[in-house]
Amino acid sequence: MSDQATPNANLPSGLQKPLDKFYEYLRSEKGLSLHTQRNYRQQLETMGQHLNEMGVKAWTQVDAGWVRQLAGKGMREGMKASSIATRLSSLRSFFDFLILRGELTANPAKGVSAPRKQRPLPKNLDVDEVSQLLEVDETDPLAIRDRAMMEMMYGAGLRLAEMVGIDVKHLNLSSGEIRVIGKGNKERKVPFSGYATEWAQKWLKVRGELAKPGEPALFVSKLGTRISHRSVQKRMAEWGQKQSLASHVSPHKLRHSFATHMLESSNNLRAVQELLGHENISTTQIYTHLDFQHLAQAYDQAHPRAHKKGKPKQQEDS
Repeated sequence: MSDQATPNANLPSGLQKPLDKFYEYLRSEKGLSLHTQRNYRQQLETMGQHLNEMGVKAWTQVDAGWVRQLAGKGMREGMKASSIATRLSSLRSFFDFLILRGELTANPAKGVSAPRKQRPLPKNLDVDEVSQLLEVDETDPLAIRDRAMMEMMYGAGLRLAEMVGIDVKHLNLSSGEIRVIGKGNKERKVPFSGYATEWAQKWLKVRGELAKPGEPALFVSKLGTRISHRSVQKRMAEWGQKQSLASHVSPHKLRHSFATHMLESSNNLRAVQELLGHENISTTQIYTHLDFQHLAQAYDQAHPRAHKKGKPKQQEDS
């Protein structure tokens, strides 16, 4: 594509002429790269076509509602979040240019936000894969430590930083609780039982063979001090290979598997939110790739005003 503005014969002059002046401004004064200029031009031409089809004949007629419609049209067409962000950025720059020329007094695109880019979530391990991973029967202290870490990560849904930060005094075997410090330095108690308890006990019996005197950390490295994040990640990946799993194993994937399996078996979104230490339930919804039907079902079962007639269903946990 040439960097020279080519008039679009399909657009009325009220839409095309300001664009041509803006393209010239980008070339001569803004110093933007050709790549950015071409992206802006492509987006603005497309939006100009849409406005023309809707009967808008001048950019000065565009308000925030039109801008949201232009962004929404991109979403409906399956545009990536990054492309919609470019669309809005090009509009903001163009309207700033019109304000500079005295043709507008306010920028209608300033208050319109681009959709957030969705972070890809790791594929969780299924129950059989978790069982295969945790079939560690070696008896050396490092293997016992590693299985205890994996059992605790999967059994309590801990974040990596939370698990690494656990001190021996934070573990209460009799009540089946761990005190962890989560995001924002917020403390919470997390239940654990079954295999997680069994292997925590086994690890405590041999921990003294590795831990330096006075070391408070529950999980220590072969150097005798608190194990590092990187070492945990490395050991779990190695166990995934050793146990012949097809997919890469990471601490985050074990936490994600915990959340998914808990939600599938309990249908209790609020309980899973509490266990994961999420401040907002929307985070839990995304984290566990919950579909709307499942969410609606949880709402219908739990919300006291979800039922207009008859007695509301009893809450399962108060």
